[in-house]
Amino acid sequence: MSYDPPRPVGRLLLTPEDKDAPARVRRLRRLGLGEHAEPAFDAFADRLADVAAVPYSMVNFIDENRQFFAGLHTPDGNVSTTRPVPVPADGTHHGVGRYMTRDYGFCPHVVVRRRALVLEDVCDYPRFAGNPVVDEIGVRSYLGAPLIDRTGIALGTVCVVDLEPRPWGRAGLETIKTMAAELVEQLGQREGGVGGVGGVGGVGGVGF
Repeated sequence: MSYDPPRPVGRLLLTPEDKDAPARVRRLRRLGLGEHAEPAFDAFADRLADVAAVPYSMVNFIDENRQFFAGLHTPDGNVSTTRPVPVPADGTHHGVGRYMTRDYGFCPHVVVRRRALVLEDVCDYPRFAGNPVVDEIGVRSYLGAPLIDRTGIALGTVCVVDLEPRPWGRAGLETIKTMAAELVEQLGQREGGVGGVGGVGGVGGVGF
């Protein structure tokens, strides 16, 4: 995949149609994903946030109705298991939750298009600038890649978010894709009974 510079496109303001959602839900349930947080996923999100130097990062599994952050890094580390995103518009981050509806954010687009998405400044893209997370949370930049398992199903995403524009560039694109591939490999071990998500150390020194 090549890195595409900002290209304003005036369509797809709405949540994309997700025809693969039923098959994804079956696959997630088979793997035991998308309903419960796990410390290993939070650790993965913490490391991803450290690599990208961002306030928010997620391991996100998406079903027919909602997004579930099985792994979530927030600025203060305070995560609620019950409260949904978004956080209050006054900038407080206490109790940021693990659930988000499918019309919030950009991960549903990544899952449907099955390709990484690089938004250095969300406001440069009319099709994304109207998303509720821009005004309600203050999201200005996004970098995400799909988690496509061995069956060809996009289970969800790994992503990072900043409240300021970020020049992710090609290095950022390659890093998020690499981390997605490593997490997919770890997820594959669950089905084979090898174990859960382990430590992934191959990209710790990559900078943006």
